[in-house]
Amino acid sequence: MGKYKHPVAEANETSPFGELGAEEFYARHSVTHASEYITSKKLNLRLFTQVVGPARTSQRHRVRVHGFTGESSWFVQLTAVHVAKHGFAVCAIDHMGHGYSEGLVAHLPDMNLVVDECILFFNGFRAKYPPELPAFLYAESLGGAIALLITLRREGLVPERRFDGVVLNGAMCGISDKFKPPWPLEHFLSIAAFLIPTWCVVPTRGSLPDVSFKVEWKRKIGISKPQEAVAKAACSHSAGATESVQRGAGERSSITVLLAKIRHSESNPEVHQIVGELEENVELVSGTLSTGS
Repeated sequence: MGKYKHPVAEANETSPFGELGAEEFYARHSVTHASEYITSKKLNLRLFTQVVGPARTSQRHRVRVHGFTGESSWFVQLTAVHVAKHGFAVCAIDHMGHGYSEGLVAHLPDMNLVVDECILFFNGFRAKYPPELPAFLYAESLGGAIALLITLRREGLVPERRFDGVVLNGAMCGISDKFKPPWPLEHFLSIAAFLIPTWCVVPTRGSLPDVSFKVEWKRKIGISKPQEAVAKAACSHSAGATESVQRGAGERSSITVLLAKIRHSESNPEVHQIVGELEENVELVSGTLSTGS
């Protein structure tokens, strides 16, 4: 277990910050918070970014990659607060069409552009700190695929400094048979993705909130985030991201970066979002995050 309890323990059905306002919440946990918009020259869109850090001097830094229909704010932000309390400076960016960023809601037409924007922002963030500070990528869901694509980049726009490790939680580097749609729908989706790439459809059995949040009151607050509607996945996203990861990994004989995959018990094999789990599972996983890096 980590030194501190995960802040989601203080959340309630109406706010991830519980009874406190945002600034009071940050002060209570001895962290600083800042946000700003950056303008993507390639996308011609404004993208929302955030930085959370310890009140004292940072000893490490971590960049965070959220998943499909996710964002860096609301519920998921609590994990950034948690690791910041353990001495990390944490940055995160909302992908185009997600959270407070501009763009067609939950539409990612080109995964390479998403990777480009992440690398550009992370490079700028890391340049503000001494190069000897350890740095880690932390990602959930589709963010796991994006994090691996960042790590596998060898040409064009690449990270200016290598990462010391990649931590994946519920990474979507493929869709389990347990969640795949029945045949022949699975194969039909490939055709639909080519013909109608913006068609919103869930490429798994069940809804994304049901998969992501195991606790009912957390599911309610998870889908009540004020800045965007809960969107279904566009046909082209899942296949495109996972195929890119598998193709990139196949081209490399080895990945020279520490890769940590958070493991779960047989009774709870699919932890998609830390904050959506039962309290004991939240503490188990968050303890691994804070003490194992």
